[in-house]
Amino acid sequence: MKRLFLLTAMAASLSAAAQVWDKTFPQSDQVSVEKVSFKNRYDITVVADMYLPKNLNRSQEHAAIVIGHPFGGVKEQSSGLYAQQLAERGFVTLAFDLSYGGESGGTPRHLASPETYVDDFSAAVDFAGKQPFVDRNRIGAIGICGSGGFGVAAAAIDPRIRAVATVSMYDMGRERRQGYLDVMGVAERKKYLEEIAAQRWSEVDGAPVRMLMGTPDSIDEHSPEVAKEFFDYYRTPRGQHPRCTTGITYTSSAPMMNFFPFANIELISPRPVLFIAGERAHSRYFSEDAYQLASEPKELYIVPGAGHVDLYDRVALIPFDKLNEFFTQNLQ
Repeated sequence: MKRLFLLTAMAASLSAAAQVWDKTFPQSDQVSVEKVSFKNRYDITVVADMYLPKNLNRSQEHAAIVIGHPFGGVKEQSSGLYAQQLAERGFVTLAFDLSYGGESGGTPRHLASPETYVDDFSAAVDFAGKQPFVDRNRIGAIGICGSGGFGVAAAAIDPRIRAVATVSMYDMGRERRQGYLDVMGVAERKKYLEEIAAQRWSEVDGAPVRMLMGTPDSIDEHSPEVAKEFFDYYRTPRGQHPRCTTGITYTSSAPMMNFFPFANIELISPRPVLFIAGERAHSRYFSEDAYQLASEPKELYIVPGAGHVDLYDRVALIPFDKLNEFFTQNLQ
């Protein structure tokens, strides 16, 4: 009897632990969440949270949306919020950790690999399409911040992604090559590559892996406004998460320069693409330039009064109704 009691108590404890809410946003009572995993083309295990409407009829096939988080973030932050909000609106959604970070596999940790990230989107489509309650012909994608570029690049070569939207998109290849606002010229780029090459030699000779942090650990009144904006999300209770460092290995910046996410953007047509950016976003030019390169059907939607990070978690500003309309119309 005592043994049975202990086993029951242990089972209850494990169940309670599994139900601990580890996201940076409030839990919805209209949605259930399941931890899932799947392999990408590189045999890396990608871990995701699958959000399902509690009233989902599993005997029918539904539209699904796979959602990538900001570069350096994790699925428990903004991509999870988007997944939950869209699940409330009836979609099956999947918020996944990009390879080498979060709960996903891949070593060395925090390596930045655009080609792998692009395949993570397709691997998420693989998993979604294997679910008996998902219609394989009605799968879309959302990429937030850096994942906007990865999502667009995935949609260009994976026609199974029937519609794609980006939010506060960053072109990480361009940012690595040219710096923010394109201030880095060829001479500066070559100098940067020499520094990366020197660091690579150091690590070959046994030096510790150097990290490049996307968000500073502290700020002051002299810090750039962009740094303050990211700090307010990633380094405060608003958005911080124990698995999120915002860092990548320093030497990752060299191969990132070879990433051109919009090289084949015209291949997305006639599938639709929606670019969402904040009116005040420091990153707005990435979405505007990508919109010019894309073929019809396309739309650029500017959110009045919103900054870049506002669209990570400010529910009152994020145009969820617009996203719902876009995917409802295009995942029929």
